[in-house]
Amino acid sequence: MFDKLHEECGVFGIFGHPEAANLTYLGLYALQHRGQESCGIVASDGMQLKAHLGMGLVADVFKHDGIFERLPGPSAIGHVRYSTAGGNDMKNCQPIMVDYSRGSIAVAHNGNLVNAQELRNQLEKSGSIFSTTADTETIIHLIARAQSDSLVERVCESLKQVKGAYSLAFLTETRMIAVRDPNGFRPLSLGKLDGAFVVASESCAFDLIEAEYIREIEPGEMIVVDKNGMKSYFPFNQESRNTPCIFEYIYFARPDSRIFNRMVYPVRKEFGRQLARQYPVDADMVIAVPDSGMPAAMGYAEESGLPFELGLIRNHYVGRTFIEPQQSIRHFGVKLKLNPVSDLIVGKRVVVVDDSIVRGTTSRKIVKMIRNAGAKEIHVRISSPPTSYPCFYGIDTPSRKELISASHSIEEITRYITADSLCYLQLEGLHAALAQFGDHKIDFCDACFSGQYPVKFPRLKDDNQLGLF
Repeated sequence: MFDKLHEECGVFGIFGHPEAANLTYLGLYALQHRGQESCGIVASDGMQLKAHLGMGLVADVFKHDGIFERLPGPSAIGHVRYSTAGGNDMKNCQPIMVDYSRGSIAVAHNGNLVNAQELRNQLEKSGSIFSTTADTETIIHLIARAQSDSLVERVCESLKQVKGAYSLAFLTETRMIAVRDPNGFRPLSLGKLDGAFVVASESCAFDLIEAEYIREIEPGEMIVVDKNGMKSYFPFNQESRNTPCIFEYIYFARPDSRIFNRMVYPVRKEFGRQLARQYPVDADMVIAVPDSGMPAAMGYAEESGLPFELGLIRNHYVGRTFIEPQQSIRHFGVKLKLNPVSDLIVGKRVVVVDDSIVRGTTSRKIVKMIRNAGAKEIHVRISSPPTSYPCFYGIDTPSRKELISASHSIEEITRYITADSLCYLQLEGLHAALAQFGDHKIDFCDACFSGQYPVKFPRLKDDNQLGLF
């Protein structure tokens, strides 16, 4: 998947370790795939919070000497960001840190609040002044206005007013709090390292710092860590459905992570196996669109008995912010990131496995590239159903009118991308694959495929603002 769905965000936090900021830096490194626009760390020495934030990749923002000496203390939280809400500029970097009447607090957020604008309008009418355009700041204002004496109660009081997706890490001078929304849209896990408690969007961050994975933080659960240890609360309405995002398994999470109580890699391979059962093809080989299409392509090849080949090679050194210096070379596009192995492909019938098609423009370029490399036939297989509806829970999908499957049949999309055939994994097959893993049934959110949204959003004056029509 290239330039098709924007990525979301990643959060990390640690409490009770002398190298808190350094470990948070490593944790963010492991979560870099979840956001490449900006990042930041806020650390506490027990008396005050210190922050370092910046635009760009983790390695670039924290490359100068002396940064970690200015982030002392045994606790820290960090964030990598893609702008699912709010603009892409320095003022929206996270964690957001503020001083208010009760001290200092910082927050890192993965998700999207569907009623953020509604709350923001109310807060501004009553005198609040916002310094960012991110929906996360709404939570900070609600906490500052809360009347409860206890921090835990103020956070609870605030979060009961918001709707949508949130996996949050808060840090004060003396406490760290981690919370998942009652629907559990976004992943958040709990770990331990040398007596310190760690939270992260994905377990791959624990692997890097050699922390022990303990468990997933449950939907609607609040974890509070201080000098006395850890406490768990369930302060929200537990009648909400557990509806984690199914697209985390399709694309967003790293294949070596455990999220929603399942390992990602075997789930993605099973998507490919299901796809091969539903839509086999008489071909010579299976190739993947790297990197996210790899596990599904391997599963497809194993199930179909076809050889799996590395027919497309990815250039990992092309950044997201690449700017073509001249109009004359802009047509290179996808070729900057992918190159076919022509000697392998020439004269062959090729199955190309990718995780999704959004606008279709990238798939069209890839198919043409493989065709130009000499492929005899190109059969595209997608390891998810057609993406026909936008997401409002933390993934920056295009509006519905930009989603090719919302307005075109599979036959029309096949002609547009110039493939010999095109098949998507059926929604039933997607859920059947997930049902093979885990000990309990989870009602995954598949709104981007089905249009069935678990959490309703406020009606706006113009429904086109939601991109539904």
